[in-house]
Amino acid sequence: MPAVDPILLSIAQISTFVQNQERTNATGFFFKRDERLYLITSRHVVIDENNNHFPDRIQIKLFTNTDNLAQSANFSIPLYQSGKAQWIQAKDSSGTIDVVAIELKQNALPGSVLYQAFSPHTLCQPDTKVEVGTPLMVVGFPLGFSDTLHNLPVVRQAMLASSFGLRFQGMGYFLTDARTHRGISGAPVVMRVESGPAEQPEFHWLLLGVHSSRLDVGTRDLQLDEALGLNCAWYADILMTLTEPRAA
Repeated sequence: MPAVDPILLSIAQISTFVQNQERTNATGFFFKRDERLYLITSRHVVIDENNNHFPDRIQIKLFTNTDNLAQSANFSIPLYQSGKAQWIQAKDSSGTIDVVAIELKQNALPGSVLYQAFSPHTLCQPDTKVEVGTPLMVVGFPLGFSDTLHNLPVVRQAMLASSFGLRFQGMGYFLTDARTHRGISGAPVVMRVESGPAEQPEFHWLLLGVHSSRLDVGTRDLQLDEALGLNCAWYADILMTLTEPRAA
């Protein structure tokens, strides 16, 4: 198999379902902390009260053959158990954060599953100096589009559009300038670095944030004014809060 950048193996295409009826497509990615494995995505993928979106399960594609990426399997994840939501979410001073973590039962995954995962060592902290205008990438499945033969995501170029480390308008996110579409919600926003951490030397990416949604101006004249082309990305350090060990 030709060499594939590890980041492409860290992304999961998500389909949401109500019973057996498919509703929406989205993007997620794997995050590993200690021995626990999580799927990270946007909260509005698993529940969106404003748009009456209440799926009961999601489905992701998993690679099942290390020598042939064309072989994959669908893996279903229930969103509720005994009426209790199975995702982990958080709030801050501005309200509910549009990021969730779902812990995956690793013994339920296919035995030959192939994936890569972000880790605490690949998180870019908000106090890291990242200059405005820095090139970034958003990796995912816009409009559900992908390399359908090899089940790999695509990459959109982005640029840091607000001061990194500051909460834009008091919210827990920064802005990116990128062309995005439905289906890429929950995608990682990353910056390439020269070398990976000692624990993951082959992983040349820092995770800055989680793409949430396009940002628009409510007063924009839909006939005269183009959309801003700006997007919200929640700071990646929220993953450390979401994946804190919970009491049994």
